[in-house]
Amino acid sequence: QVRLVESGGGLVQPGGSLRLSCVGSGIIFTFDAMGWYRQAPGKERDLVAAISIIGSTNYTDSVKGRFTISRDNAKNTVYLQMNSLKPEDTAVYYCNTLTRRSDYWGQGTQVTVSS
Repeated sequence: QVRLVESGGGLVQPGGSLRLSCVGSGIIFTFDAMGWYRQAPGKERDLVAAISIIGSTNYTDSVKGRFTISRDNAKNTVYLQMNSLKPEDTAVYYCNTLTRRSDYWGQGTQVTVSS
């Protein structure tokens, strides 16, 4: 059974930073491209950052230059470094494969950007 556990969220002031982690069990990250998604209240769950098996990355325009996705396959972990946070980054953040496996979604981690 696959389990993805996100952590690292919290309350931060605008301009601050957070580092999210996603640890997987029952899945070998080496074999999958992974992504970080976020869902704000009343909105759909959108992909914000992706990383391929070989480490190539892509970002949605709104986070380019501020967020960095990385992976440590030996630890089965994917990270999201978030800098220069804005109130509009407030959401629950999730990780999953790029195929959005419905049985892989975890509880997510809440990120709140507010003064």
